[in-house]
Amino acid sequence: MGARQVHIIGAGMAGLSAALQLALAGERVTVYEAAPFAGGRCRSFLDRDLDCRIDNGNHLVLSGNVAIHDYLFLTNAVESMGGPGAPLFPFMDLESGERWIAHMNMGHMPWWVFDKNRRVAGTRVRDYLSIIEIMTAGPDATITDQLRTDTTLYHRFWEPMVIGVLNTEPEIASAQMLANVFAQSFAAGGRACIPLIPKIGLSETFVMPCLNVLRQHGVEIKYGHRLRSLKLDGPHIRELMFNNDTTLEIGAADWVILALPAWVTRDLLPEVSIPTDFRSIINAHFRVEVPNNPAGFTGLVGGIAEWSFVRNGVASVTISCAERYDATATRDLAAPVWGDLAKLYDLDPEKIPPHKIFKEKYATFAATPAQNALRPLPYDFRWRNLALAGEWTATGLPSTIEGAIRSGVKAAQVVMRWVT
Repeated sequence: MGARQVHIIGAGMAGLSAALQLALAGERVTVYEAAPFAGGRCRSFLDRDLDCRIDNGNHLVLSGNVAIHDYLFLTNAVESMGGPGAPLFPFMDLESGERWIAHMNMGHMPWWVFDKNRRVAGTRVRDYLSIIEIMTAGPDATITDQLRTDTTLYHRFWEPMVIGVLNTEPEIASAQMLANVFAQSFAAGGRACIPLIPKIGLSETFVMPCLNVLRQHGVEIKYGHRLRSLKLDGPHIRELMFNNDTTLEIGAADWVILALPAWVTRDLLPEVSIPTDFRSIINAHFRVEVPNNPAGFTGLVGGIAEWSFVRNGVASVTISCAERYDATATRDLAAPVWGDLAKLYDLDPEKIPPHKIFKEKYATFAATPAQNALRPLPYDFRWRNLALAGEWTATGLPSTIEGAIRSGVKAAQVVMRWVT
């Protein structure tokens, strides 16, 4: 490779993914991060009140997430993931108390739906034909345009899946975006649907191994560098100005990858088309020992949260599309959330253990057809040495780790394919 330098702004999953691809290809790379840590929203940290490490969010990865799999392979982190080792998904209906496990077979043909002990409780074989309605949805179709909402399968599978995966209300959520998720998971058969969960934490799986590989390839990560503005000279970025009064000149052959949140990118480059509507997520962590959960997670139906995760003496829940509970202060959710967990694990609902609750206001863009149309490509011909990365760019997927990593790969490909 030549002597050009690639400057990546942002050390979240998109930025780390882009840096990894470029470093392994022999490019000279420097990463700039505003925070004192890498990983963005995908990280672990020591919570002093709970006296343990917790993840800032819960993420369920599937074996069919090819971008994640490649990323873990390249960072030597494949073995850091655990899980049930089979395509199974435990659920509990908190209203009725009914429990079941949706257990797919490994092959492409969905033989499992013909076994009432393996499909979603209370559903019929013909209910599963509804996936055809999702997989054939047009770009403007919403979930409720395509699906009947008065079925058991919708209540016990589609609705919690849509809210959990798209973080958007089904009435306005993009059916095509859900179809893209399903194309590399449920529609690909059981081998693509084996749940994977970090054995220790998000940082130990997605951040630390990547940083080790980047260091081995001479990549420097400069923390405490918040990009304040950039200077354009025609179609080229010529200077980057950071908050610590550092000004960085960009050489004629150099490149810049902005791997920043959508709203930060909009402030720096108002001309860029980006999503404008966002949804929040609440994560609650309880320091408590619970009965063994072989899968490591459980889907919750009829409760406040959609998913519960258990690891290392901490029971965590994710409340997606948290705007549904705007009238309830975040701190006041502890009792009802614990009530759901107490039902799930047969514990005392009155004895709320030590806990922490976090709300991320702009966790994801709203996965609607209108917002999807606003997502930019990784390269805009108005700028010759700029690429964009982030789960909010045009990956075809909602705001997920898979989408963030895929966006970083695409941005790196733009740089590597540009002949100087």
